[in-house]
Amino acid sequence: MQRLLPDPSRDVDPVRQYAGGRAPHEDRPWVMLNMVTSVDGAVSVEGRSGGLAGDADREVFHALRTFPDVILVGSGTVRAEGYGPPRASPADSAMREAHDAWPVARIAIVTGSASLDYGSALFSEPTSRPLLVTTANAPADRIAQAAEVADVAVAGEDSVDVSRALSALGELGARVVLCEGGPNLNGQLLAADVVDELCLTVSPLLVAGSGKRIVTGDALETPFGLELVHVLEDDGSLFLRYRRPAD
Repeated sequence: MQRLLPDPSRDVDPVRQYAGGRAPHEDRPWVMLNMVTSVDGAVSVEGRSGGLAGDADREVFHALRTFPDVILVGSGTVRAEGYGPPRASPADSAMREAHDAWPVARIAIVTGSASLDYGSALFSEPTSRPLLVTTANAPADRIAQAAEVADVAVAGEDSVDVSRALSALGELGARVVLCEGGPNLNGQLLAADVVDELCLTVSPLLVAGSGKRIVTGDALETPFGLELVHVLEDDGSLFLRYRRPAD
């Protein structure tokens, strides 16, 4: 993997390229988004992002999971991608400790209905107890079922309030949250004005079709700019790191 910007260099370490510069806010953790897209903007092939990912993207995906205390993901993405529990080797845990992260990240699933497969490996074979972020009006029997295998946080009445959800994660001690999608959850985070960083892989594929973009939802009233931190390249894939400019 090589760095094209800001200063060209060959054989760079992705963990080092993505390290640093993340401090929690007073009222919430730092929020990163990580997404992959084709050159023409598709976020999946046959319903899964894995069709866009090569070896280098998987390397960056693993590197980005070095930094967060919590991996935030929508329930639709959990189902589509077959999420399992996050893993951390002793070397990974040491690296995470060096970046002030918890020894193993916790998965937090955002779901308004609390309708998930609670017998899946994500819940039955956890390396860290998952978190379920749901609503007060989710069916009581589902919340009770979830509470047997996960810690449940209520953030909103009929729909999940992502600002309240992030505040709750901050109260647990989370300093950095990595959101892995999908596009609907990304849109909610943007609408709430809580996104600090975007890590975007551009895969050298043309997909066509009418699939979703990396963010869906209402247009922002005022689009905001991003600062380009770096551009990495490997086998035609580009890895872009953007940050929200400091106020």
